[in-house]
Amino acid sequence: MQQKIIILDFGSQTTQLIGRRVRELDTFCEILPYNKFPHDDPDVIGVILSGSPYSVYDPEAFKVDLSAIRGRLPILGICYGAQYMSHIYGGKVEPAGSREYGRAHLCSFESDNALFRGFEPDSQVWMSHGDTITAIPDGFRCIASTDKVKYAAYQAANEPLWGVQFHPEVFHSLQGTQLLKNFVVDICGSRQDWSAASFVDATVAELKAQLGDDRVILGLSGGVDSSVAAVLLHRAIGKNLTCIFVDHGMLRKNEFSSVLHDYECLGLNVIGVDASEKFFADLAGVTDPEQKRKIIGRDFVEVFNAEARKIEGAKWLAQGTIYPDRIESLNITGKVIKSHHNVGGLPEEMHLSLCEPLRWLFKDEVRRVGRQLGMPEHLITRHPFPGPGLAVRILGDITPERVRILQDADDIYIRGLREWKVRLSGEEARRVLAAGVPAEMTDGEIEVSLYDQVWQAGAVLLATVRSVGVMGDERTYEHPVALRAVTSTDAMTADWAHLPYDFMARVSNDIINHVKGVNRVCYDISSKPPSTIEWE
Repeated sequence: MQQKIIILDFGSQTTQLIGRRVRELDTFCEILPYNKFPHDDPDVIGVILSGSPYSVYDPEAFKVDLSAIRGRLPILGICYGAQYMSHIYGGKVEPAGSREYGRAHLCSFESDNALFRGFEPDSQVWMSHGDTITAIPDGFRCIASTDKVKYAAYQAANEPLWGVQFHPEVFHSLQGTQLLKNFVVDICGSRQDWSAASFVDATVAELKAQLGDDRVILGLSGGVDSSVAAVLLHRAIGKNLTCIFVDHGMLRKNEFSSVLHDYECLGLNVIGVDASEKFFADLAGVTDPEQKRKIIGRDFVEVFNAEARKIEGAKWLAQGTIYPDRIESLNITGKVIKSHHNVGGLPEEMHLSLCEPLRWLFKDEVRRVGRQLGMPEHLITRHPFPGPGLAVRILGDITPERVRILQDADDIYIRGLREWKVRLSGEEARRVLAAGVPAEMTDGEIEVSLYDQVWQAGAVLLATVRSVGVMGDERTYEHPVALRAVTSTDAMTADWAHLPYDFMARVSNDIINHVKGVNRVCYDISSKPPSTIEWE
């Protein structure tokens, strides 16, 4: 029996974050559309209702019948989830006098209530709602308040049903993890047996049973997801796994050779294919970003397919698809809105069955599994990198010279991020540690590299722009480079990283002095939304 918490998604941007927090409690959970509760699943031990962009009175608001769940399983409603339950059971929800957003403190709470066990006085929480509960249903009682929100939390009398109008899943709710632990472990009774070690053992056994003596092909990208999937499969089926690593010419500097070396050291059977000439030829003169992506995707399928057909007897195509990919492939009505297959339509085209050994894991869990498998840290902590590579970080058409310029600038930037150490404390330290970065806490602080502090970083070449500069006594007319670094938990939203000025000055100076073709460096301070992490 694999115990699980079901998180019913009402469209909140932080639903995945709830899931990650539950998983951090060594408890398995599934995120499902609000109307897809698995009533016939005996392994469910509790239910969490997420927030939502809607008001409970909105005609388009998502509604669900909880009658088959209430009283049978513990329920925790968060924000909209709390307001929805109050509304449908006879309470009142009204527009707040002013939007209740940001830090707040619990000025009172029931310290002996199971949900608030272990809470400190005046505990900080994070609010984010435009409506507020102004009356709770008969038979419910208020169990926590802030100075502005009377019904910050409630419980139904004599049954395991709670609602909180703040967000325990975000880092700004300083004891949010304690609240979720109280619910998941103490109230729902989780055995806390979901871990990287248990996942590896169970998945290796499942893969052996599923694949038997079949041959499997895996497309490697150099990223953490496909790399961990490869090592996991290798542990299960050994020589029956063949990996293909395609170089489209737009990887980072020396990445093709260095990643191949890493894979060989891990004992993987890897075929490296340098197809850069084909990709450059087909991209010549193309400036539209979507067209670039389509050409690279098409060429990748052709190259991968041609190489894969040389492998006799292959029956499976393995991919590094992770849980957020699968969640994002469905909206909360359950309809597919986009595919996340790493290599497009290859499974159908090649008549192969699909194997996705990481399909239940969040990104931070993938990294924990990688460490459990003994993989080198530099592979595990690699930042996400777009499939089309530097092609979508060059504004304008793609040429080998422009790729060379960007590779050199990007290499200086990324090496600088890895080398520059910073000390973090408080919320920043907790965020970095929760992401799985190995660091020791000393006197309330941790020391990490800037690279480990940010979610994703890279350089962008503005090839369609030239700017005037002066080098020595000569006038230059060359390209600017924009640097990008963001902090995030799941890439759904992201904020620009506040890198130290001294670091920025050094990197800018190094790029301009050592990269021919660049005479100006800028820093992108846009958040997502409204911007995206990548420029194209």
